[in-house]
Amino acid sequence: MKKLKIIVIREGKIPHDKRVPLAPMQIVSLQKMYPQIEVLVQPSPWRSIPDVEYEVAGIKVTDAIADGDIFLGIKEVPVAELIEGKQYLFFSHTIKKQQHNKKLMLAFIAQKIQMIDYECLVDDKENRIIGFGRYAGLVGAYNTIRAYGLKYKKFKIKPAQDCEHKAELERELKKAKLPNLKILITGGGRVANGAIEIMGTMKIRRVTPYEFLMFPFNEPVYAQLHSSDYHYHPNKTGWVNEHFHNHAEQYASAFRKFTEKCDVLLHCAYWNPKAPKLFSLDEMADPKFKIKVIGDITCDIDGSIPSTTRATTIENPYMDYNPQTKLAENGLHEHTITTMAVDNLPCSLPRDASENFGQELIEKVLPLLINEPNNDLILRASITKNGKLTKRYQYLQDYAT
Repeated sequence: MKKLKIIVIREGKIPHDKRVPLAPMQIVSLQKMYPQIEVLVQPSPWRSIPDVEYEVAGIKVTDAIADGDIFLGIKEVPVAELIEGKQYLFFSHTIKKQQHNKKLMLAFIAQKIQMIDYECLVDDKENRIIGFGRYAGLVGAYNTIRAYGLKYKKFKIKPAQDCEHKAELERELKKAKLPNLKILITGGGRVANGAIEIMGTMKIRRVTPYEFLMFPFNEPVYAQLHSSDYHYHPNKTGWVNEHFHNHAEQYASAFRKFTEKCDVLLHCAYWNPKAPKLFSLDEMADPKFKIKVIGDITCDIDGSIPSTTRATTIENPYMDYNPQTKLAENGLHEHTITTMAVDNLPCSLPRDASENFGQELIEKVLPLLINEPNNDLILRASITKNGKLTKRYQYLQDYAT
């Protein structure tokens, strides 16, 4: 019987991503569980796990991948590197009609590719089941705490990417001695949970949103906010999550009361473009606006944080915004609002993030892909198949033509 071939592809998008969907021992374990599969790895000079580690584990590293069946990557695959008629899994960044990836979407259709997007792997309640969100939250919170230390000359800790692994990052945090700060974390998903993990590592006390607003503290504290804490409907009382998610354009922001009490904001919540921004540029210029350091971990350009007009980079993670002049400035100044807006945060700890992601892939996705390829979970995540948009993604029709 012909083996099902799974290919771990080389990341072709520039700048090259160092992450990988499966680590060597994960592949060894997977092949033991499913003797009917063979996993090949395309060579890569920039992957965080070098080729030799795969070879030592007995995994074939080769560019002869044309007869593969399932192709696993991380970031968008360059159009020229796609192979017609195959199954691909990666983050395609097409479901919001991102214009820079329109050619990629057209290629999925023209080449009859089944595009299974990791971002679209959701259960029957629309909850994502896999992703790098936890590591985005971990690194984003770390970077933001580091920004505070640099801005106010309180402490210095290593850049996240200079830490070999998560354990070293946690050791660095022990050097960060925070004053009586009030920190807010928005969101309730994986990203927020990663940020909360950092708060736990630093032994920062958690308080309720009410306590955050009403009381002073003689130690650093943080509160977690959900959508109901900072949105309201002008004509409705009570809160119904489903109504907010379906009719976000009807709601207004109630975040202003928090801006007058918060020193550091870790923004981890998914933002619906129809929803209001957290605050306006004019509100940021108000003397009562207290936030001086923002970790825009979700990094929606011109999105919920209005001063995030571009992404920052792992090498240069911070940008300063002067709320009075409404202009960007260089350096970390006390009179500005410093924002961390790196859009590929897990790449700072690529090996740890890859191993965590690979474990989720093995537990939740690959068994279905191997044994039940027409499972509802797989079909929900399939944007295109057999040269057409699937029913769930018909809203992309104007984008895909």
